Parts: sequence; C-alpha cells; structure tokens
Amino acid sequence: MFLLCTTLTVFGGDSSDHWLEVKSPHFTVLTNSNNKQAIRIASQFEQMRSVFQTMLPNAPSDAGSPIVVLALKSKKDFQALEPAAYLSKGQLDLAGLFMRAPDKNYILLRLDGESEHPFAVVYHEYTHYIMRKATWMPLWLNEGLAEFYQNTDIHEKEVLLGQPSSDDILFLRQNRLLPLTTLLKVDYTSPYYHDEQKGSVFYAESWALTHYLEVSDYEKHTDHVRDYAKFLSQNEDPVTAAQHAFGDLSVLQKALNSYVQQGSFSMFKRNSGVLVDESAFQVRIVPKPEIDAVRADVLVYNDRIKEAEALLETSLSGDPNNALAHETMGFLKYREGDIASAKKWYGEAVQLDSHSYLAHYYFAAMSLQTGGREHDEAIESSLRASIKLNPTFAPAYDTLAMFCASRNQHLSEAHMLNAQAIQLEPENLNYRINAAAVLSQQQQYLSATNVLKAAKGVAKTPEEVAMLENRVKQLEQFQSQMDRAQQRNNEASTQVTVTQTARPSGAQPDNSKTVVFRKVDGKMMGTMEEAPKYPDGDSKGPRHMIQGIIRNVQCSYPNVIALKIEKEGKSVSLYNNNYYKVVFTLANYETEGDLKPCSDIEGMKAKVGYAEVSDSIVAGQILTIELTK
Repeated sequence: MFLLCTTLTVFGGDSSDHWLEVKSPHFTVLTNSNNKQAIRIASQFEQMRSVFQTMLPNAPSDAGSPIVVLALKSKKDFQALEPAAYLSKGQLDLAGLFMRAPDKNYILLRLDGESEHPFAVVYHEYTHYIMRKATWMPLWLNEGLAEFYQNTDIHEKEVLLGQPSSDDILFLRQNRLLPLTTLLKVDYTSPYYHDEQKGSVFYAESWALTHYLEVSDYEKHTDHVRDYAKFLSQNEDPVTAAQHAFGDLSVLQKALNSYVQQGSFSMFKRNSGVLVDESAFQVRIVPKPEIDAVRADVLVYNDRIKEAEALLETSLSGDPNNALAHETMGFLKYREGDIASAKKWYGEAVQLDSHSYLAHYYFAAMSLQTGGREHDEAIESSLRASIKLNPTFAPAYDTLAMFCASRNQHLSEAHMLNAQAIQLEPENLNYRINAAAVLSQQQQYLSATNVLKAAKGVAKTPEEVAMLENRVKQLEQFQSQMDRAQQRNNEASTQVTVTQTARPSGAQPDNSKTVVFRKVDGKMMGTMEEAPKYPDGDSKGPRHMIQGIIRNVQCSYPNVIALKIEKEGKSVSLYNNNYYKVVFTLANYETEGDLKPCSDIEGMKAKVGYAEVSDSIVAGQILTIELTK
C-alpha cells in the first residue's frame, strides 16, 4: 500500500498522459486528474446511484453493461472526446454527457465546469437509463421524472432533490400549456415529441406536472403518482389512468396553470448524506496504451473515426496485445462495412482475452455476417461464452436465438433465449420481432401475432408502428391461407397431418415441412412441401440487375419468397429469406392499399436487383424489385 500511494503521489502532476482508474461497486472512473479527485468522483456517482435507487425503488437495476466515467480535467480534454456536433459554433457548451450503447455505457464529465448544475445532463440521462425497462410508463412521466431529478445536488451532509427548473418555469409562463388530455397521450410518434417548438412545451409541462404531483403527494400525504403507476400497469391508457388516480382533469389543469405562476417552489432535502465505503475502492495507474484504447472506443461511438483510428494505432504500437484495442478496431472496421477485417480483429481479441464477453459476442456476430456454415461451432461457442461471462447482456441471447432459428435447430431453446432478451431489454423492438419470427417457425402463429401486437407499445416512430401492423396483417392472412390449404390437404388425404391439434400428445412439429403458396388460375393455392433451403445471411456477392417478367412466385414461412425472371426465353431463379428486406418500388402506377408480394406481382414486368450466391438452386438474393405495367 505504501508503494502504491508513493507511486500515485509521484505521478500526481498535471500531465494529461497520466491517468488513474478507480473501481467502485457500480462505476469505473477514468481520469487524468489526481488520486483524491478520482476517489471523490467515484464516491459522488455511487451516492447518485444510491439516491436514485432509493427515490425510484421500483426501477430496474442498473447491473449488467458497465458504466465507465471519463472525468476530464479541462474543456480541451472534454472536447477531444465529445460528439463532433457539439464542437460547432453556437452549440451548447456541455459539462457532462451520458452515452448509451447496446453493449456499454459511458459518462463524459468536465471537472472544470462552473454551471449551477454541472451533472444535470448526466442525471437526466441516468434517470432514463434506470427506467429503461418501464415500458408501461407514458412519455410525459418518463421525461418529467428525468427533468425532476436532473437538478439533484449531492453534498457531504445533505441531498437536494427536485430543485425547480428556472428555464422551464420561464417558458411555461410565456406560452400556453397543453391540455392535459393532449400531454398525457404524447408518445414517440407525436409531433410534440419531435417538433422543436412543440417539444419545448412538452418537456417543460411534463416537468411542471411531475413536480406538482410529487410535491403535492408529499405535503398532503397522498400517493397519486404511485396510484397512477398502478393503473397503468393494469393496462389502462394514460388518460383513463390519470382520471382514476388524479380525479377531474379539468380541476388538475387549473391547479397546474396556477402552479407555474406562483412565486416560489418547494424542493426535497435529505438531511443526511449517503454513506459510501471509499476504502473498498480499487485504485490503479492506467498504462497509456490502455487509456488510448478506451478513448478510441468513445470516439468510434461518437463517429469521430479518423481520430479513433489514430489513437488505436498508437495504442497497438505501445501494446500489440491490448485486447480492447483489437476489440475497438473490430468495431471500427464493422462501422466501415469491412466485415472480413472486423471478424479478424474480434477473433484476435477473443484469443487475447477470453474473458471479454463483448469480444466473444462481436466475433460471433461478424462470423455470421460472412455467411456459410464452416464456422457454426465457433459461432455457437462464442455466443454461449458471451452469455456465461455476462448473463445480463441481452444481444447475445437474441443473436444465439436467431442463429438457432437460421439453422432450424433448438427452436424451443431459441424461444426461451428470445424471451430472456426481451426480459432484459423490454424496450428493444427488434427482440420482439425476432421472437415472433421464431414462434412462426415453430408454427405457433397465434402466439407470434400476439407478440407483434404487444410490440406496438414500444414502437417509437410511425414507421415502426406501420411495419408492425403490416406484419400482423400478413401473418393473419398467411394463417388464413394456411388453414384453407390445410383443409384441402386433409380432404385430399387423411394421411397428411398439418395442424398442431391433430398431432399426438408430446409430438414435435415437422420443421422439414411447410406450406408453399403459389398463384394458380388467379388464386393462391397452398400445398405441403419440403421447406426450401436457401443460403442464410445477407449475400456479399457481386450485384446485378435483370429486367424481365416475374414468374413462378412462391412464398413459404416464415417470410421466404422465391421467383423466376424470364428474359428472352431464359429464366433466372432468385430468393430472399425475408421479403420484408426487399425494397419494392412502382415505376408507372400506384396500388390501392398495400402491395402483397406473394400474390400481386406474378406476371408483371420488373427490374430486379440481386446479389450473387453460391448455390445450385438459385442464382442470387433479391435486393430490389421495380414493378411496371
């Protein structure tokens, strides 16, 4: 301990190349400041976490993806890492920034900030982070709580919560408040969330209503906010829940209008600070190649690619065996679209540090993107290693589920993996879509439809809502067609059994069979056939364009489409395992309603873009189809 303290003292000068790491139970602080300040920062963030966990006891745990704090002693050091957009003239001068990513979380912090609430941006985003799984929470309350907690001040012997936002108060006094029935219904698709002017009203009024309710509950010993949350969790819509919890909304509207005009506002004060055991913190000096790799990783996430690459080269020249530098270089190459190089770098990271769950995950993901099945064993092994190393890392569960589904194996396990990913990150729409695809592959169509309908609650754009509605519609239509085809097959032969209810108890569905639909005499007909096996993944082969007549359109589950393009007496066979990925355009006409690729494009003239594949059955993977009449 004496040698460590002596070393820390010796290197406690002003050099920006000197970096310290302080590990506390829930944060890793990296700073180019001194030992004392590094420990104080780690303690501050542990206190922040304790306060938020106490005030929001029902919020999900922030365990899992690590939170790394880069505490930078000057504005210059901060600007060397923050997103380039903030460096433009006239942009906000940030004192802190919370960076959320699927696999890790960074907090950038300036130690020379002089604003009244230097941690406001960090606290705001941290509130969103710990509430990320509360998908039942309406947007106004989510943003209102983030605004409420962002002005928290943590001192040695007291904590101040809910300090009023002078900017929000001034804005609301100068503008008309939204009707509460409008405010309560705002969602991610609303212009009140996206439009700059309307958004300002939404954020400010969300803060005001949250502040009013929190203070009112405290002063009157009521639980209106908690009651509101209870009604929402029982699937009541935000307005109905508010009427049950708050009473007459017109009365509440008048009270809120008066509240924003009053001369003073209450805040909450805890007279005792949060005790943090600083003796348990682990302190060490960080070698320059290691901190360069971390800073490069931040720069890649902030799209400052050239600077990141330069730092990575410096890091690797100083330590060729730096696993994080290899991992980050893999991520950089992936961002550039160089999948082969990304796979190489991630593979080397796995070899250098087998305990990196991210290295294992990205190596598997990159290997999947290269196509082929020669690496299947390594892919599955790395995904299972990633889950074992970090059981709270949702992307590994989802990717392993889709890997199993793409190989048409372990489908029951794939369903459980999907469910685990959704439980860990219920706000992730893609996990729910993937879960529905696996259920469809298991011929559990009603369950797949229900998953997609529930997913609408986490859709954040009108496009996402429309996509989900279209998929549900397609699924229901396909199920109806399958039922008719099943009935015809049953009538034709009592030996053919398709329905799940007709299977012997405990029997598994025959995943080698599926119903293939094609247009015959103007009607869609379905027959039970061998499930088609086309190449997996996105083809990286040479791209071509062919113009001709679409013939022999066939569709099968889950979203497979195959067709032929006839040109001058010859035909080219093409496919896509997911026809939602095909970009359809109309050259000289418009459709009435949605285009149905399985039934509407047979016999039409088309210009089709495709990527070559190495397969004896088909020539390529369909990318685009431009239809003409």
